[in-house]
Amino acid sequence: MKNRIITISREFGSGGRTVGKQVAKKLGIACYDQELIEKIAEKSGLSEDFVREKSEYTPYGNWFANAFADRDVRGMTIQDHIWTMQRQMILELAEKESCVIVGRCADYILRDEADLLTVFIHASMQQRAQRIVRVYGEREDSPEKRLKDKDKRRRAYYQFYTDMEWGDVRNYQVALDSGILGIDTCVKIIADLY
Repeated sequence: MKNRIITISREFGSGGRTVGKQVAKKLGIACYDQELIEKIAEKSGLSEDFVREKSEYTPYGNWFANAFADRDVRGMTIQDHIWTMQRQMILELAEKESCVIVGRCADYILRDEADLLTVFIHASMQQRAQRIVRVYGEREDSPEKRLKDKDKRRRAYYQFYTDMEWGDVRNYQVALDSGILGIDTCVKIIADLY
C-alpha cells in the first residue's frame, strides 16, 4: 500500500511552510522542507544556501531563459543536477513513510507514485507583505517587490521542470487562503482531509 503524502505548494509569505510543519506535528508524521536541502547539500557537497536557492527558484524569471542558461557538455545545469537529486530523495521519502513535503515540485514528482493530498496555500499581496515583515524581519522599501520576484522565480522553476502552471488551482486538490482562513484553520482543514 502506498504511503499517504501531503504536498504543500505555496506563495512566498503565505505561511505554507508553517502550515506544513504544524500539519505534520498534528498528524505525528515527518515534515520535509529544510531537511531536503540539508540532505542534498550533504550528498552533493554544495552549500545549503546554494541548494536552497537552486532547488526551488530559477535564476531567471521565465522558463525560456532557463532552458538555455549555463549548460555543461551533457546539456545539464547545476540546477538540473540538484533537481535530479531532489526528485530521487522525494521519491525515496514517499516510499519510506507518510509525511508532509513542502515545495520542490513534490506534488508533480509524486503524482503517480503515492497516495497524495496536494495543497496550495496563498494569501493576498498585502497580507503576505505584512507577514514577511513581521515573521522574517523583512525591511526592504517594498516587500511586495520581493514577493513578486520570489513568486515569479518559483513559477518559472515549476513550469520548467513540470510543464505545468504553478498556482493553477486545477493542479491541486485543495487551495486555501491563509490570509482569510488563518494558519490554524488551514492546518485543521488539511489534517481533517488526511
